[in-house]
Amino acid sequence: MSVRVKICGVTRVADAQCAIALGADIIGLNFYPPSPRSLSLERARELRAAIGDRCQVAGVFVNAERAYIEERLDALQLDWIQFHGDEPDEALRGWPVKVIRALRLKAAATPSAIVRGSADYVLIDTAHPGLFGGTGQAQSLAGLKDADLGRVFLSGGLTAENVAIAAALEPFGVDVASGVESAPGIKDADKLRSFITNAKSAR
Repeated sequence: MSVRVKICGVTRVADAQCAIALGADIIGLNFYPPSPRSLSLERARELRAAIGDRCQVAGVFVNAERAYIEERLDALQLDWIQFHGDEPDEALRGWPVKVIRALRLKAAATPSAIVRGSADYVLIDTAHPGLFGGTGQAQSLAGLKDADLGRVFLSGGLTAENVAIAAALEPFGVDVASGVESAPGIKDADKLRSFITNAKSAR
């Protein structure tokens, strides 16, 4: 099976529909208020209704209260919960859907950095001193050449130009937000097409 493609930070129905039509496997909805890609629950409901059962949906949270996550999990019938902050391991336990733990790495990724804890999957991202994801900062993935990435999403500075390198490492998935945008939260159809095509065709 080809790598799964997760398009994160989707804010518009048209962008979700475009990504799905082009072959995206997971749409990520951001619920971190300081982010330019953050959604109100009302707006997220519109997106979820438009997506229907054509694609899986992940909710992205940063150091959120459990009740805040539970409300969105129930209201939106999320398929995944992504923890992208500094949450303790116990916050990842007891959820009825798959859980992703984001690892914001300050150094180049290596197999020893892949620590899942109680998460089902991890997402390798590039650390930024003031931002939780969506930074567009790339990192070297050379250290993961022989690693088992069967429960790993690769992220951090991915674009259509470099996603094939990441996909060739055979991770479970690749994740992109800013790399397919014309502005924060506004996806570009041509970039989406190129990204998804290059990811799915990588060998």
